Amino acid sequence: MLQLLYAVIFAEMLMITSFLFKTPLRKLVIMALNTAKRGRGPVVVKTITVMLAVMLASALYSIYKIRCRYMGSVTIIDPTDQVLLSNHLLQASLLGFVLFLSLVIDRLHRYIRELRVLRKTMESIKNQNRSLESSKSVSALENKTLKEEIGALRFKIENLESECQVKRKQG
Repeated sequence: MLQLLYAVIFAEMLMITSFLFKTPLRKLVIMALNTAKRGRGPVVVKTITVMLAVMLASALYSIYKIRCRYMGSVTIIDPTDQVLLSNHLLQASLLGFVLFLSLVIDRLHRYIRELRVLRKTMESIKNQNRSLESSKSVSALENKTLKEEIGALRFKIENLESECQVKRKQG
């Protein structure tokens, strides 16, 4: 049992380490967790979590029973009970650590997914902002050329009006 718990802890530590550094393994782990969280995956994960919690409670209760057996007496704990107590204590600590690391993995996966969504929305907003700025700059150039044309046309209108007034005075 202890070897299995050690293997699970090392696998969880590897997963957490893969989350921390951007490597090709990170994408594989994220895809595996995404597929595990679909369909029957959540039910299986909850079942395993409850099973581990029950095993943790059992180990803690065994520790409590051994401690209570020698609580009031002056005698020293038997060597057999010492071995059992240390075994249960190691098992309980490993089970607690497995549950804690699984919680850390779940939160890291969620935050990485949220971060990816936020980055995508931020990129789309940046692209919209760039297109808006480029259209504004084009509009500003068009406005500038139109203002120059309006100024030139006003100058021509004034010239034509002055010529028209001169012809009226002459005619």
